[in-house]
Amino acid sequence: MSRALGKLVLAPMEGLADDVLRAVLTSAGGYDWCVTEFVRVTTTVLPHSCFTRFSPELNQGSRTASGTPVRIQLLGSDPAMLAQNAAHLALLDPAGIDLNFGCPTPLVNRNRGGAALLDEPELLQRIAAAVRAAVPPAIPVTAKMRLGIEDTGRALDCALALEAGGMQELVVHARTKADGYRPLVRWEWVARIREAVRLPIIANGEVWNVADYRRICAATGCADVMLGRGAVADPLLARRIREGRAEHASPGDWEILKALIAEFWERVQAKLPPHQSPGRLKQWLGMMRRSYPEAATLYGEIRELRRAPEISLALRRCGLPLPA
Repeated sequence: MSRALGKLVLAPMEGLADDVLRAVLTSAGGYDWCVTEFVRVTTTVLPHSCFTRFSPELNQGSRTASGTPVRIQLLGSDPAMLAQNAAHLALLDPAGIDLNFGCPTPLVNRNRGGAALLDEPELLQRIAAAVRAAVPPAIPVTAKMRLGIEDTGRALDCALALEAGGMQELVVHARTKADGYRPLVRWEWVARIREAVRLPIIANGEVWNVADYRRICAATGCADVMLGRGAVADPLLARRIREGRAEHASPGDWEILKALIAEFWERVQAKLPPHQSPGRLKQWLGMMRRSYPEAATLYGEIRELRRAPEISLALRRCGLPLPA
């Protein structure tokens, strides 16, 4: 497959896709850009240090170490306050600003954030318009939405509202808030939204392998796709799609992944205190077990270990290229 088939975007994933994992996944190749975890906006203008904490890449031209652009995602419900924060963020020259209308987390939704706003398309339009007006034209402003709260009854209204508010691209996660992350996805609704609006639509939801990628493109009519948990479970998925490689892992892939896991472990130890870094590695390997039996074996080797030096020793025994 060539790049002409469409863009691939790495999804924002709260509590998972931080700058460490973004750096490693984008170093594997295949992504056009990625999006940070959401920055919650409430009643104040956040300092620049808050934005750079979520996206240290802002200090590197808003790109990961491998050169992939990073867009910063904002979450909130106050149009004026979101606009003020977006204008303040724009001074750091981000690769783009994204608005979150998709998070299904109960705590976020109780505070009128994320997918909780999908019954209020008029508010979505006011937020989008306020943020777009506050940000220099050269900085893309985009949004991500789900299909609704309990049902899809206002999905088209929300998409049309975001288009009217000036969004330049729209990611549509093919589930409602109530759907959570259950396997059932409503790709047909992404197709309906694509037909109803003129702005580019990026399809998202339940893409775990190359076959899923082909299915979502066919079902939605979208050329552009956002990869989420599937990209974490198979760090080579984007590259596999780009290169038209085998639909599933090939024998040589694990050798590539050993280097990526080693890089991740070094980066996460540099970022987090020793008592937190083991959990991050176990979290990632736990998800990779879905795609790689070798990851399950490695996870088993470190599952009961609590101290970072013990884990490093175990990883070396398993052939990972870690410094002595």
